[in-house]
Amino acid sequence: MKCLIIGSGPAGYTAAIYASRANLQPVLIEGPQLGGQLTITTEVENFPGYPDGVEPFQMMDDMRRQAERFGTQFVSAIVEKVEFANGQEPRTQSHKVWTDDGTLYEADTVIIATGASAKWLGIPSEKEYRGRGVSACATCDGFFYRGKTVAVVGGGDTACEEAIYLANLCQKVYMIVRKPYFRASEIMQQRVFDNPKIEVLFEHNTLRLTGETKVEGADLIYKKGLPDEEQRHIAIDGFFLAIGHQPNTKLFADYLDLDAEGYIKVKGDSPCTNIPGVFAAGDCADPHYRQAIVAAAAGCKAAIEADKYLKGM
Repeated sequence: MKCLIIGSGPAGYTAAIYASRANLQPVLIEGPQLGGQLTITTEVENFPGYPDGVEPFQMMDDMRRQAERFGTQFVSAIVEKVEFANGQEPRTQSHKVWTDDGTLYEADTVIIATGASAKWLGIPSEKEYRGRGVSACATCDGFFYRGKTVAVVGGGDTACEEAIYLANLCQKVYMIVRKPYFRASEIMQQRVFDNPKIEVLFEHNTLRLTGETKVEGADLIYKKGLPDEEQRHIAIDGFFLAIGHQPNTKLFADYLDLDAEGYIKVKGDSPCTNIPGVFAAGDCADPHYRQAIVAAAAGCKAAIEADKYLKGM
């Protein structure tokens, strides 16, 4: 086949739209989370073309149907193994991809759009309230908490950025930091300390979230494991995790160049990887923005580059 796409988020679906319109007859393997990471948010209000906002599943379904209209073939499966050709001349060897049902797919080009998964604390109530007060993206969901009280978990630069962003919208922001200090840069720490809306809770861990149908509070433990440990409760309307993301790229580590955190390295502003004919788009190659619109743009670029590569063959 000409083009195989791995992943069903904004990057994967956009790549499919462009690839199918270029007559590449793409096959898209949807993976374990149909619609990608975006589907764990509550509502999407910042994607162009939806002036009244849109539910994430509806938006992903719109993209999928658009790709299907132009001829994309969808496969409901999970990729378990890959074997990428080295790209040496003559370029006749196909890239190989195996799915969990044992099917082998061979393609001249592969677009990887497997995304990145937010890291979670691992407490049971975290899953229970996901989409009902628990979020891993302040930029995506902060708007829904205007004038309310929220908590941000984490002590790095990302956590500080999210807390500052939310402080512009919310009445109060708690920062729950496991250690007695920040890991963030000095300038980010100072911005947090200078913001009167942010209260930093050092040496606190979250035990559980509470609320009848949505998040209404959090039970914390102070100085966990120490003789003077104590529990406290804070009333909150939203709980934001900012302890990092894990790119879903482990499967490709034997072939593709990854950075220290596992994100796929691309060449400059292009979606090209170190393997000719293999392209990366979306959050799996983007440690900075992690926004649907950016991922969609990357999917577009990947499909265009795949088309150029095929024409060069």
